[in-house]
Amino acid sequence: MMQTVFSSRIFIAFTLVVLADATLADGPIEEIVVTADFRERPASELPTSVSVLEAEFIEDAAVQHFEELVNLVPNLNWSGDGHRARYFQIRGVGELEQYEGAPNPSVGFLVDDIDFSGIGTIATLFDVGSIEVLRGPQGSRYGANALGGLIYMRGREPSAERDGLLRLTMGDDDTRALGVAFGGALDESETLLFRLSAQKHESNGFRDNAFLGRDDTNGRDETGARLAVAFDGDVEGRLSLIYSRIDNGYDAFAIDNSYTMLSDKPGRDAQESLGASLRFDWDGPGRGDLTSITALAVSDIAFSFDADWGNDESWAPVLYDYVSLSDRDRDTLSQEFRYTTESWLVGLYVLRLAEDLDTLNLGEYYDPGYDFADSLDYPFGSEFESTNVAGFAQLNREPRDGTRISVGLRVEHRSADYTDTDDFSASPSETLWGGELSISHDIDARVTAYASVARGYKAGGFNLGLVPDEWRVFGDEAIWTVETGIKSSLRDDTLLINASVFHAWREDQQARASFQLVPNDPASFGFATINIDGGTNWGGELELHWQVSRSIDVYASAGLLYGGFPGNVEQLPWLNGRDQAHAPRYTLAAGASWHGDSGWFGRIDITGRDAFYFDVSHNQRSESYALFNARFGYENESWRFQLWARNLGDEYYAVRGFYFGNEPPDFPAALYTRAGDPRHVGLTIERRF
Repeated sequence: MMQTVFSSRIFIAFTLVVLADATLADGPIEEIVVTADFRERPASELPTSVSVLEAEFIEDAAVQHFEELVNLVPNLNWSGDGHRARYFQIRGVGELEQYEGAPNPSVGFLVDDIDFSGIGTIATLFDVGSIEVLRGPQGSRYGANALGGLIYMRGREPSAERDGLLRLTMGDDDTRALGVAFGGALDESETLLFRLSAQKHESNGFRDNAFLGRDDTNGRDETGARLAVAFDGDVEGRLSLIYSRIDNGYDAFAIDNSYTMLSDKPGRDAQESLGASLRFDWDGPGRGDLTSITALAVSDIAFSFDADWGNDESWAPVLYDYVSLSDRDRDTLSQEFRYTTESWLVGLYVLRLAEDLDTLNLGEYYDPGYDFADSLDYPFGSEFESTNVAGFAQLNREPRDGTRISVGLRVEHRSADYTDTDDFSASPSETLWGGELSISHDIDARVTAYASVARGYKAGGFNLGLVPDEWRVFGDEAIWTVETGIKSSLRDDTLLINASVFHAWREDQQARASFQLVPNDPASFGFATINIDGGTNWGGELELHWQVSRSIDVYASAGLLYGGFPGNVEQLPWLNGRDQAHAPRYTLAAGASWHGDSGWFGRIDITGRDAFYFDVSHNQRSESYALFNARFGYENESWRFQLWARNLGDEYYAVRGFYFGNEPPDFPAALYTRAGDPRHVGLTIERRF
């Protein structure tokens, strides 16, 4: 609490100092375009709640990975189930993990139109152009993978001007990173443009393994490269190639919930992905535009962990040693065609996904006090293939000046085949639908109001292992959301304020719970998803951006989220009337940046969030927390030097929690949490050319 008060006082003092010397802003805030929408229109015209983080904001607010930006976005959270964030929750909707079964994400995650939903580990930030977070169901635009919303990341666009960037980062925790990016025109007519970037980042991962005498068992080794080629002519095109190699350790849980580990077999959280997308925009035939987007990705994902979090000395005289190892191969191929006119569009989308999973759980247990012994050697393998075919349409009308009405509909058929080494097979097939109806009205030249109703959907599936027969299959889910809000540009376009309120109710909500099959086996968890009807969420988002003067920018955001499970969950009675997992009731962020005429600059950010439930399987909660980040530096046309600090108050906060028995010989149930990163301080040097 004292750290929070101290951080708040620093933020207020800094803001008062820079505002006291402020002069009037000498220009408007640049218009922000949402590229994830069908029509790539300005955010002010989009009748939905959306946050857009642009390149300059990303570079000033984060160091390496998208998870560092999550706290800045209203009603967005992430599950720390793994080394890096790959499972996200928007307004309380989203997965927490996937250890087995078929992928079935609720939050879409796209990078340059390539689908990485559920495997967002690759979301490093070097040379990223923008990140868009669309809240609420995207039923007509993205279908089954966007029940709760969509996160769309886009690399920097190629430009005709030759430019380049060399960035070196050093910091505590043995942090070191080197990145380079350059691009320009490939021909004299400037119709063929390119941008190439690559970066390697390493650090020790903020953990000390006292048993092994190492400080890098949770280390980070992250490499990424991007190539974008854009061409102009009768047909406009953009080719994106992405390579990502994340080879991180995974040694993040300790029996005493500290940063000191005792595991003798540290794990690994690694993902190697190769992706490509090719987009064509053709002005014709007729009065419309034809767009084609082809995308593919090949990913190899390794995930392992020391399941008992200890060693022989930890548990003596009991022998207690378990480990889990998984290897997942996922391939996706998608094709989208759409034809767009000024007032309507139609399209076709096909997604083919194949995933192979091999898991090996090993363990030994011997309790000399009870002369009881047990062992585990359980290999498991599965193969999954699915095909999604969707047709969609959207109609836009402007019945009067300043009033716009939009209607969208998407119908999607999903068929899948699943087999595993336990002789279980399934071939589900279903047809789903979603869409939206929205109206927006320009109250005046500065303020636009909107209202919408949207329906999103998510496919059904099946449960594996030892579950009751009535739980073997679960049905599809739908969510209805009613939303209204305003988008305003005030004070000569130097003050932007966006606000929205929403109410959502879920039909046949899918609730996924875990359970421990063998009390002395931490790797023997089973999972079951069941349908629950009657869940509701309601709340709102507020975002403010104020260009106070030529040198000072201020921003603030807030998210409120209430509701969750209904009061009569017979199958999982501990959920009666409580909130969703990883759904804090409030998320807050505020910050100010200052750029002086002499080249000096500074930035401060404070983020906070309420306590939240860790899981559907139990009622344990996190604690509320606030984090303080700061930057200070100097720049000119060619160089930029910046000192930065994240979590400057060294606040302890939890990003994931499990509640079960993991301490022999009695195995009392206890809460085990994974802590977020502690204080992190470093220096970044950039050379622009």
